[in-house]
Amino acid sequence: MTSHRDRAISAAIDLLASGGIRALTHLRVDERAGFPRGSTSNVFRTREALLLGVCEYMVASELPEIATGFAASTPDEFAESLTALFRYLVGPSRTMTTARLALIVEGGHDAAVRSALAAGRVGIERSILPALVALGAPDPLLGVQLIATCFEGLFLHVIGRHAHIDAEAVIAATVRTIFAPVDTAR
Repeated sequence: MTSHRDRAISAAIDLLASGGIRALTHLRVDERAGFPRGSTSNVFRTREALLLGVCEYMVASELPEIATGFAASTPDEFAESLTALFRYLVGPSRTMTTARLALIVEGGHDAAVRSALAAGRVGIERSILPALVALGAPDPLLGVQLIATCFEGLFLHVIGRHAHIDAEAVIAATVRTIFAPVDTAR
């Protein structure tokens, strides 16, 4: 059985994804979750507590999916794993990804949300970094940043603009860049 807290978070994610940050209120979460008025505020006393709960839930629920995809033995397999992950994040997990985009924008104005999102990103980076090291990336830390930036940009275009982009080609080009030899002549 789903807990009251999880139902509230699920409703909050739905609201963020469908209406953006302004749609997220305790009353609307109560309505979306089918709770009596005031129920969400019993679990999440403030809006900030609700936002942080959503951030923590997103990381906890998606990190296992992300972490399992990086057992590649070649850069091409790694690119395939990233493409599969991207398809998951804009397919079955699209609602959560859309909500995360709303939270990223909110993080520009809210230090607590920004901090919670940054903590989640550290967990994701820790999942990706060992694969880049094992595959011999010249600069694995830069590689992680390239992947994160690539995904965030693709999310903005695919979800925010509803653009038709060949994500597989963009991800493959990013991976090729990550594994390209470093020019030391500069």
